[in-house]
Amino acid sequence: MSKGMVIVGIIILGVLTLGVVNIIQNYQSGSELDYYLLEETTEAAMIDAVDLGYYRISGGILRVDREKFLESFVRRFAESVNRDRNYKVRILDFNETPPKVSIQVGSSTVATFAGDDFDIVHKIDAILETKYYEDRLLGEVE
Repeated sequence: MSKGMVIVGIIILGVLTLGVVNIIQNYQSGSELDYYLLEETTEAAMIDAVDLGYYRISGGILRVDREKFLESFVRRFAESVNRDRNYKVRILDFNETPPKVSIQVGSSTVATFAGDDFDIVHKIDAILETKYYEDRLLGEVE
């Protein structure tokens, strides 16, 4: 009977170890995927939100429309996220001209330890710029 209990104990210990390894792997790989998702989504949303009319009129000065950026970012981010994680998105800073945005995304899995959630937070500062070789006048743009 003692050998049977040792085997059951080893099996239970193995299952618990696999569970802990799975949770740790989920946090690590999810964190990396969240960072790259945040980076790519921010870049694509900023390019989508460039106000081309203002760019043509101003002679090459970029401007990003706030509402277009937020709509594009939220839509793209929601389409690509992992469904078993909880996300908290915060826009920390937004400038239309020159285009700059600071975004913070916190994510946590459904697993908690002693009632505490472990949030992994990523923050990115993105600046959209063009290469200015010469000043262009409004008459040259039209």
